[in-house]
Amino acid sequence: MQTASKKIVNGWAMYDWANSVYNLVITTTFFPAYYAAVTGIKNFPDGIKLFGRNFVNTELKDYVLATGFLLIALLSPILSSIADYKGNKKNFMRFFCYLGAISCSLMFFFDKNNVMLGLVCFMFAGIGFYGSQVFYNSYLPEIAAEEDMDRISAKGFTMGYIGSVLLQMVGFALVVFLKEDPSLPLKITFLLVGVWWVVFAQIPFSRLPNRSDKSERKLKKHVLVNGFHELQLVWKQVIKMPVLKRFLTAFFFYSMGVQTVLLVAIDFGIKILNLENVKLIITAVLLQVVAIIGALLMSRLSGKFGNIRVLIFTVLLWVCACIGGYYIQTETHFYIVASFVGLVMGGIQALSRATYAKLMPQTKDTASFFSFYDVTEKFAIVIGLFSFGIIEGLTKDMRNSILVLIIFFVLGLLFLLHTLVTQRKEQTKLI
Repeated sequence: MQTASKKIVNGWAMYDWANSVYNLVITTTFFPAYYAAVTGIKNFPDGIKLFGRNFVNTELKDYVLATGFLLIALLSPILSSIADYKGNKKNFMRFFCYLGAISCSLMFFFDKNNVMLGLVCFMFAGIGFYGSQVFYNSYLPEIAAEEDMDRISAKGFTMGYIGSVLLQMVGFALVVFLKEDPSLPLKITFLLVGVWWVVFAQIPFSRLPNRSDKSERKLKKHVLVNGFHELQLVWKQVIKMPVLKRFLTAFFFYSMGVQTVLLVAIDFGIKILNLENVKLIITAVLLQVVAIIGALLMSRLSGKFGNIRVLIFTVLLWVCACIGGYYIQTETHFYIVASFVGLVMGGIQALSRATYAKLMPQTKDTASFFSFYDVTEKFAIVIGLFSFGIIEGLTKDMRNSILVLIIFFVLGLLFLLHTLVTQRKEQTKLI
């Protein structure tokens, strides 16, 4: 196939621009900072009471977010199957976009008297973001030829980092100029995230194609089970493709580490090092800028050394970053590790998506295949977040939770090495 027109490719990448503000503002900086202030020891000295138990505030946040990931992991097979057979995945992408955006804006009303409102909105914002990603990612093999997938995937992440940094700077300006009420600029930024997300999402919605062959597709099972049947069919194809099977196993393990780090890093800075909001924002902006460099760098390296080799190198750097994170003692240490994480963050996400798109077979059911990819990632995140939260809840020290992430990354590294060996054997057979 040929790569789609520049207009369509740019339109696709603009969804990263639109929704990445959620990743930076809600999961990485403003919401964690606001949540820590609202639910801290000052307002909840004994922890947050729920279901008859007192939870550490960040532990509870990890559980709520993990529950959201679990829900989307269970829903996405059903939704992506409908999208593949009805040819209307753009409608599902639009629905989850609006769900996420509205949930972000409703966080404006979150305060110490409405903690559960904040947590519920936080959960549904995540469902909206990651739900729409299932359908967004599935467009990649439809608009990009194999030789262009790395570049276009990296372009999407790069656009996302640029867009999210711009809105982050707007939020930072509000923090600087609206000093009378420290909570107001953060709450206004939550509102702006929803508006930004919806407004800029109209570009991809207007440019991405609707599939023309939807009339040829028929559900093989009932709508509620067909998606899982499709995943079963995908799995039957995956197990016959040794390289893809081993890559997905590696992806499952290192995603437990990558996504958990991205979701809890700022919480770590707040609780362990007591970083101020302004410093957290600066750190997040630094992380995003470095991530742009990382995504572009990994894309270039993959063209020279191959995707699997670059992923091995990247995961090895993640292991080093986690070891460094465990021994963090000062702000300077935190900034160094954050910069290091930023460098490998963009690269591993863009390269993983492109590698999967390259390794998957030629198929019309792209949404089902990317649903399998996303379900794999979501269950990995659920395990990662629950593991991180449980260890913090038991030991009352977030630093100890980093140890389990190191284990996840090492397992991912081992399976990537196995993937490389298998890939070489497959290539030898073809010669």
